[in-house]
Amino acid sequence: MLGRLVQDPKFPTVTIYNHLDVQPADAEEWRSPPFKLVRDGDRWLGRGTTDDKGPALAALFGARLALQDGVPLNFQFLWETEEEMGSPSFEAALRKLAKADKPLRTDSIVVSDSLWPQAGRPAIPYGLRGLVGFCVRLQTGDKDVHSGTTGGAARNPLGELCALINDCYDARTGRVKIPGFYHDVRRLGAAERRGLSRAGFSRRHFQLAHGLSSVRFPDDAHLREAIMTAPTFEVHGLTGGYTGAGIKTIVPHRAEAKLSCRLVPDQTPAGVFNLIQRFVKQRCRDAEVIHESSLSPFLVDPSGPHLEAAQQAMFEAFGKRPALTREGGSIGAVVTMDRILRAPVVLLGLSLPEHGYHAVNENFDWGQASRGMEMFCRYFASLAEIPRRS
Repeated sequence: MLGRLVQDPKFPTVTIYNHLDVQPADAEEWRSPPFKLVRDGDRWLGRGTTDDKGPALAALFGARLALQDGVPLNFQFLWETEEEMGSPSFEAALRKLAKADKPLRTDSIVVSDSLWPQAGRPAIPYGLRGLVGFCVRLQTGDKDVHSGTTGGAARNPLGELCALINDCYDARTGRVKIPGFYHDVRRLGAAERRGLSRAGFSRRHFQLAHGLSSVRFPDDAHLREAIMTAPTFEVHGLTGGYTGAGIKTIVPHRAEAKLSCRLVPDQTPAGVFNLIQRFVKQRCRDAEVIHESSLSPFLVDPSGPHLEAAQQAMFEAFGKRPALTREGGSIGAVVTMDRILRAPVVLLGLSLPEHGYHAVNENFDWGQASRGMEMFCRYFASLAEIPRRS
């Protein structure tokens, strides 16, 4: 969905991107109906409140304040409804808009779909991890068979996939064991490492906010870099065999592992997928490796007038100088807009870990919303003063 508010064609234009689609919700675990907006003190509960409808409304009302103040700026609102499923239609739609009778052009882009490391510690990401998602399927027969009459002789695809996953990475440390996986990873310099340390990331708060009883690393620095600057190998699901109550003594004939890797500069989804596919085929020739989705990493130079304006606007609204960080997640639309629209992209997120991205009882609080509106208004005023590119 594209909405335009053009005050004067001579004014610079900012494009504001957000997404409105949400993850499914398990209603049984929610304190309130997940798809009904419910107020609880200074918080509003509901699926999508922080990811990403609350920040979208903060940007919208920030633009309204800027218009009331007479800020000489044009606004374009680009709202997507497929982000949570990988933005399959976004690139084609964006290219079509770029070639329309009134083509989509912009001087800058702002996205409010990112997290602060913790409450009270403002942060602006200048990078996002990429993603390659894939499934590994293995079928060794036509049907499940009795373990008493075939066990020990029949291949067990569940067991083989478990062994294969163990060969791929160390589940205790997260270290990927596939040869060449880290070959293209850009080294983190000392200055950048010091900058990331200013984000105020703490293991204790991280565990509390995400409901984690334990994590892989005891120290803040190692944990922070594992999220912000390191690639990953994750197991999302393993299916096959009997999953009902008790035990059914069969040997399954089919199994599937659902997997993904988060990527960092300068890894490429195609390069990493090829490494994984070759590695799997070497160890299990009849396994099928199915590509599901890909997103490239995103990284910008953390300097320049747009990011400086964003830092100042966040400081004036929240009272603290924001840290420059890297986001552990991925936003496919950001990479697409950067490539097609060729305009500076700034990530001005308002969400906190305790808001519960994709979790039960997702919420957004008035403090982040109200000061977020002020932040956007100040940022838009600054954008109007940045010289337009020739």
